[in-house]
Formats: sequence, structure tokens, C-alpha cells
Amino acid sequence: MEKDNKILCIGAVLWDIIGRSASHMRQGSDVPGRITRLPGGVAMNIAMTLANFGMKPVLLTAIGQDPEGDELVNACADLGMDVGHIYRSEDLPTDRYMAVEGANGLIAAIADAHSLEAAGRKILRPLMDGSLGSEAAPYQGLVALDGNLTRPLLEEIAAAPAFARADLRVAPASPGKAERLIPFLAHGRALLYVNLEEAGLLCQKEFATSEEAAEGLLERGASRALVTAGSGPACDGSAEGLICLAPQEVLVTRVTGAGDTFMAAHIVAEAQGAGREEALSRALRAAARYVSGETAL
Repeated sequence: MEKDNKILCIGAVLWDIIGRSASHMRQGSDVPGRITRLPGGVAMNIAMTLANFGMKPVLLTAIGQDPEGDELVNACADLGMDVGHIYRSEDLPTDRYMAVEGANGLIAAIADAHSLEAAGRKILRPLMDGSLGSEAAPYQGLVALDGNLTRPLLEEIAAAPAFARADLRVAPASPGKAERLIPFLAHGRALLYVNLEEAGLLCQKEFATSEEAAEGLLERGASRALVTAGSGPACDGSAEGLICLAPQEVLVTRVTGAGDTFMAAHIVAEAQGAGREEALSRALRAAARYVSGETAL
């Protein structure tokens, strides 16, 4: 059913500029490789995987009215996204993300999501004006939210009546923005998708395993948390208990977007009725295929 397939994707939709090399790299390395530009951003990466799995992502984000923005909106539409609710700014440029990856993983990255942050709550208007929902009639359904929004706006979302009936799934945009998700610990409303480092930042404690991290997040107020640990076991923690599974070993060819693929695959699995263990297993398999260079399907 169409209602069951729709999911709101709120957060960063921008251009990913990624430089990849088959060489091991360190600070100051100058090596041959390939540079690509693709639609990206946490919300966009999640939406692309969701669309590949047959869901209908609705984008809530800020994109400029510059030529790069027009091109990006058209690309999103071509990929199966609903772009009718995007906030198009006249005076803010389209955001960008730049990363460098080597054979030894991500070397460095810079996320320029200043336009999304400046747009603020304007991107949420469709959830307030009746287009998708309102405080009197809150949106009921899946929502994937990323931490590229400002801390005050995330605090507002964590307590807002407009999100009271949503199945809210939240991920930080990066470890540097993990602490923006603290309001969701205080309100215990969302399912949090984090890695080991991000869990430690949220709990202000260093964890050795995903199991410890999931327990720590639950103790801090999270209603449910999924913690990944790279090649180590991932853990789904809730009041029903902990479920931990190890990912399969694969040759890593790319890393940018792997966490977003994991989150999207997990959302799809649960939307299709999978139990917690099966959903975690399917998400790990999708992420493994992604980092190995295969599709997430």
C-alpha cells in the first residue's frame, strides 16, 4: 500500500564530491584516483536506498534556487523522490559535502550544510500547515531524520506535537554532530542509529563494544538504539533486551554512505514486518554489499 511505503526523509540533501584512491593515504598524500559528484547528504543517502527498496521517500530539506540546486532537485525526482515539499531558498546556495577516501578508509571530510542550518524550521512547514500534517493532526508514519539540523531545531522536534505519532528514526550526520541528538535521550521518543564513537559522545563515556554502548544509551534515556562498530558486532538495544550480530567480512572499496545504507535497510526490513534479529541481519548484509562496491539490494 502507498501509505505504508511513504517515509519522510528530513535533513541534508546536497552534492557529494568524493575523491577515491586505491592507495593507502595519510596527511599530505598526493595520489592518483577518481573524483565523482553525486547527489548525497545523510537524508538523501537514506532516501536513495529506501527508493531502491520500493519505498516512497518524501524529502524535507533546503536546496538553493541556483543552477546546482535545480540540477539536484531534478536528480532527486529522477531517483524516485517526492520533491514537492522541499524548501527552495532564493538567497542560500545549495549545500555540498567533500570527502577523500583511500584504501585505508576515510581520510578527511568537510560537510558544508550551512544553508540547511540557516533555513531552520522552514523545512518543516509541510508538517505544520496541513500539507503532510499539523499539530492538531500529526503525521503518522515513518520519519528518517538526520543530525545536520541545528541543536535548537532538533530539541524542538524531540518534543513537538507534530511528531508525537511518528515512527521517528534518527541518526547523527557525523561524530562531530552526535551531541545534537541529546534531546532525543531526554524525551525517549526516537530510535537512534549511531556508531561506537557517536554513542560514546552521547553518553560522555568510552565504550569497547556495541553491546556496552547500547546499554549505555538505554540507561541515558533512549527508548531504543542501534549501535554499529565497523567490522565488529552491531547491537540493537531496547527494553525487550539486546540483540547483537557480527557483520560479514568483505573487501572495503567505499565507506561514505555505509551507515546511511544500514539505517535505510533496517527501516525497510521492519516496515516489511521483520523481527528485530532479522531486521538487524538484513541491515548488516546491505551495508556489507555497499562497502564492497555492490548495490545495497
